[in-house]
Amino acid sequence: MKNALRAVILVVCAAAFLLAGPGLSFGEPAYTDMDDYMLLHGQEETGSNNIVTGVVFDYRGFDTLGEATVLFTVVLGAGLVFRRLGKKEDEYEYE
Repeated sequence: MKNALRAVILVVCAAAFLLAGPGLSFGEPAYTDMDDYMLLHGQEETGSNNIVTGVVFDYRGFDTLGEATVLFTVVLGAGLVFRRLGKKEDEYEYE
């Protein structure tokens, strides 16, 4: 039962990654106005020489913090689920 549950979880995760990939286009953004603005004004507004760092930490700081919180929560939850599934019944007995 536990192995079947693990297999189902792995199949669902693999299917989600495989189905999401072909729908994404790479290198052709729909709108470039924001990209052009950030490239032209990013260094003087953020003070960062690296525009990626300026965008991630200055323009999208709270969004990045929220994403990091969600990722940490997901990793913690997955770790707890897989740790719980890996334990045998006799390991829970305390004396």
